[in-house]
Amino acid sequence: MSSSPRLVLSALFQAHGHSKSSWRHPDAVPGQTTDVRHYVEMAQLLERGMFDLFFLADTPAARTDRLEAWAMSPLYMNALEPVTVLSAVAMATEHIGLGATVSSSFYEPFNIARQFASLDHISGGRAAWNVVTSANDYAAKNFGLDRLPPHAERYAKARESLLLVKQYWDSWEDDAFVYDKAGARLFDVSKQHPVAHHGEFFSVNGALNIARSPQGHPVIIQAGASDPGKELAAETAEIVFGTGTDLDSAKKFYEDLKGRMPRYGREPDQLKILSGFSAVIGDSEAHAQEKKAEMEALVPIEARLIALNNDLETNLFDLPLDEPVPLDRVPAAANHHQIYFEEIVGLIRSGLTLREVAMKYTRSTVAMCGTATQIADFLQDWTTSGGSDGFMLTFQHSPRDTRDFVEKVVPVLQERGLVRSGWTGRTMRENLGLHRPANAHV
Repeated sequence: MSSSPRLVLSALFQAHGHSKSSWRHPDAVPGQTTDVRHYVEMAQLLERGMFDLFFLADTPAARTDRLEAWAMSPLYMNALEPVTVLSAVAMATEHIGLGATVSSSFYEPFNIARQFASLDHISGGRAAWNVVTSANDYAAKNFGLDRLPPHAERYAKARESLLLVKQYWDSWEDDAFVYDKAGARLFDVSKQHPVAHHGEFFSVNGALNIARSPQGHPVIIQAGASDPGKELAAETAEIVFGTGTDLDSAKKFYEDLKGRMPRYGREPDQLKILSGFSAVIGDSEAHAQEKKAEMEALVPIEARLIALNNDLETNLFDLPLDEPVPLDRVPAAANHHQIYFEEIVGLIRSGLTLREVAMKYTRSTVAMCGTATQIADFLQDWTTSGGSDGFMLTFQHSPRDTRDFVEKVVPVLQERGLVRSGWTGRTMRENLGLHRPANAHV
């Protein structure tokens, strides 16, 4: 049995897989993105693989321009609302955590609090909210804006939103609902604590109309890699999607973020940093490379370019594919995803051609091809070297790569004592070793 710390395993799930053209694979089933039975089956598979979190990303918008390119790589163009999906998944699973993205920029704190408190009750204590500020102007236009507000303003609003959501989650004490039939009292009136707040972005006065949930507060997830994002995470997050496509940069992020926590009175083990990782598993490394090449061949260069343009926040379609990108075409700063922007700028500054930049860009996810043992070796080395507490895994093709990881890699990690063989807790907090927050009013 290894003395290494247990890895946290999380899956960033997409119905067909994470490859930009996974929907084109011969085994892909049309309509799978809106078939909730598929989500349930994959969550059950991951639960058997002892995954801690089944996570659905989201944006409240469809792309409305350059549709010919987006049709090749239809990111969120046909996507079920994630909390609705997870409510269905909750009824068919028992242990795996259930996380979803909901934007603090466009959803009111009361609605967010109620959604995730409800999911926590439905799942018996397995809900997690990914606090995002949104990172595309398509979403802004759905909510009466021409473009997203400045980055710093969005994070200030996110902090205020999160503060209010937590206050709503504490608007009833744990034992407030007494069901006293003889005394005709459903709840103890002294144990309600309404929220009264007048701030820069929100003005509210009321209480959540649902009992405090099994976890007290659903688990808080964040992904911000900018300085305001890291500061908010150090203060409030319990899971963070880490950055770094090499071990050195991942370790710097890890040390930086955990080093900020003491000034908020928080213990470093109350935050789990998960590195992005994508694995293609084969009987040999060459076999895995063949499987990856099969997927890569399905992705038109236009699909890669539209994703690159989206994260660089500019238009490079007019440039020659096989020449370097002129530096004067690079925006001065990012207003969407700072870490992705910096990754692209780094590739451009290295002198690569536009085609090469588009091919190499990974959105800060480490990608690896290899045998199950090679994949397990990498995951173990990365975490024991201080790169992360675990991984946010993406699978190029679903269900093939998802099943390969569960059936081939997880047993190797279990043999080494790096992944649990059984569940020790009932709630997501218990399984991750996270404290249950006390009610602020008690």
